[in-house]
Amino acid sequence: MKNYTQILLVFLATTCGILLVNFTSQQTKPQLNKSIKITTDYKVKKTKEEWKKTLNDEEYRVLINKGTEYPGSGEYNIHMKEGVYNCKGCNNPLFTSDQKFESDCGWPSFDNAIEGSVEYKKDNTLGMSRVEILCTNCGGHLGHIFNDGPTESGKRYCVNSVSIDFKN
Repeated sequence: MKNYTQILLVFLATTCGILLVNFTSQQTKPQLNKSIKITTDYKVKKTKEEWKKTLNDEEYRVLINKGTEYPGSGEYNIHMKEGVYNCKGCNNPLFTSDQKFESDCGWPSFDNAIEGSVEYKKDNTLGMSRVEILCTNCGGHLGHIFNDGPTESGKRYCVNSVSIDFKN
């Protein structure tokens, strides 16, 4: 009977912990503009085979399969040159160098996106509640947006380097 009581207490503590984490994460997730339309019909449409011909394995894993590169490993993490960051999948302009800031999070960070270039989608994978950012032109996964940016916008677009290409 003692073991049963201990198991029950562990179960209740675990359940309370999970509920607490889910409740507190709901308070910090970015608020989406209700007028934002999620696009499912993109201008650039490719089959998996066509994507595999134009993207390397890591780019495909991130852009198409919604993966994440390792923190601190990306080419544009601490890149601060003047220019434009385009979608690696379709060359759609996404961010300008004026929107980039150093966040020390391990991924390129921007406080805003070029108007109309990024769409937002709720993402509840990995036991977290986040907002995914996608290219409006091809639907490629770019990363996530958070409400912890240090600039006036208060936003941090946390982007995978392999999902973007820099042009100056």
